[in-house]
Amino acid sequence: MAHTKSQGAVKGNRDSISKRRGVKVFGGEVVRPGNIIIRQKGTKFYPGRGASMGKDFTIFAVQDGKVDFRYLRGKKYVDIAKVLRKDIKPSAKKIKNG
Repeated sequence: MAHTKSQGAVKGNRDSISKRRGVKVFGGEVVRPGNIIIRQKGTKFYPGRGASMGKDFTIFAVQDGKVDFRYLRGKKYVDIAKVLRKDIKPSAKKIKNG
């Protein structure tokens, strides 16, 4: 007798949902306080000037400015460089549907 009763799905044919980690705002982009810059597991990136880290290792902005990435002693840091108001380009205007 065969050990398999019937033809079913393969046992290992399952997959977990994606965690949507990664860089959310890239270098040179303008951020406001509270904007999430990186979602990560562990400290692949470290917060620098103008950034902070949450308890789940999320790096977010604590001041207005442009995102800047740098290396220091083998570690990657995320900084927020302050910018003047005139340097910030206005975003596209939202169109209201009539």
